[in-house]
Amino acid sequence: MIVDAPLVPTHVRRPLVPGSLPDGTVVSSNSARCHRDRTGEKSGRHLLSGGLPGTQGRVCRSPDDLVMSGDSTVGEGVAPWFPHEPVMVAEIAAVFADLAGGTFLDATLGGAGHAAALLAAHPAVHLLGIDRDPAALRAASLHLGTGDIAGRATLRHARFDAAASVVIGEGIGSLAGALFDLGVSSHQLDAPDRGFSYRHDAPLDMRMDTTSGPTAADIVNGFDEARLARLIADHSDERWARRIAAALVAARPITSTVELADVIVGAIPAAARRSGGHPAKRTFQAIRIEVNGELVILRPALESVLAMLAPGARLAVLTYHSGEDRIVKEVMRAAETGGCTCPPALPCRCAAVRTAVRVRAPRQPGAAERLSNPRARSARLRVVERISAAGAEN
Repeated sequence: MIVDAPLVPTHVRRPLVPGSLPDGTVVSSNSARCHRDRTGEKSGRHLLSGGLPGTQGRVCRSPDDLVMSGDSTVGEGVAPWFPHEPVMVAEIAAVFADLAGGTFLDATLGGAGHAAALLAAHPAVHLLGIDRDPAALRAASLHLGTGDIAGRATLRHARFDAAASVVIGEGIGSLAGALFDLGVSSHQLDAPDRGFSYRHDAPLDMRMDTTSGPTAADIVNGFDEARLARLIADHSDERWARRIAAALVAARPITSTVELADVIVGAIPAAARRSGGHPAKRTFQAIRIEVNGELVILRPALESVLAMLAPGARLAVLTYHSGEDRIVKEVMRAAETGGCTCPPALPCRCAAVRTAVRVRAPRQPGAAERLSNPRARSARLRVVERISAAGAEN
């Protein structure tokens, strides 16, 4: 993906420039109403956009000018606000506790909760943050534009599989660390106009980047029955994928989230609908993953960022469902072993080239966080550390 925003080296600082949203609404670079959740799937905690006391008369910057600076300027307008509760923030802080300096990549910036915590803890670190959702970038620019961390972040509009290109374009030779927090944000789920949720009646969209790409309507109404069944089964392990696919084809055209949910529910036997949450949940997830190419782009993204880690640097990845976690595990294991399948107790006979990395054991949130933050319940944290220069062998 070509990065839309102009690339600026991280040492460049310029004032924040007032701008507007894609729909022409002017919003604020300092308003609390611009905060947003991090990328994930499970949080039910949210506050939809709306007027808050004291938020009038301020302006957000355009997503086309997202280099943070301490010389912020503000103008007139109102910004959307979303609360923010990053998953496993204490564990992420511990993973990167010994960051000395350099550039840290947050490849799924969202509302910048993890990024802000890391910048606050490490004064010599500069953040390069990317996100495919322009609304996320606007929210992150506000979160990172105040206090002691202001002026220490460069934000870019890009998918995470373009991360390496963005890093190179910024003139960065290697990374001091990197983070991927996968999935869809609770704000995206809860914003009715985004079309991610079966709980709101909305057009079938589900795009994380609303500026490009096919929509959920394109997939639901355009894929043939076999292809629909395959993607539902592959992306969600839905037992009734074939029945659901047949029902979707028979009901075309389907234009709204409520229509889609009703067709899915009707396709699933009554006995199977009595447990496991909303019957449409898994199919909505599968369609969302297909719309955004989430699993297709994950492997090359991780591989390219791994190659850019400096010696001693770590890559941390938060996953929320088995499909993405399986890919993360495979990529990290392949980097560690070079793809070798020889028994550990015997000499390697397949001439695998091992990358000099070490994989840590996966972690899950503690019981207290799982209770307080619904989004954390399915989270899993995997970490890999580079122990020598890229291209070196064990």
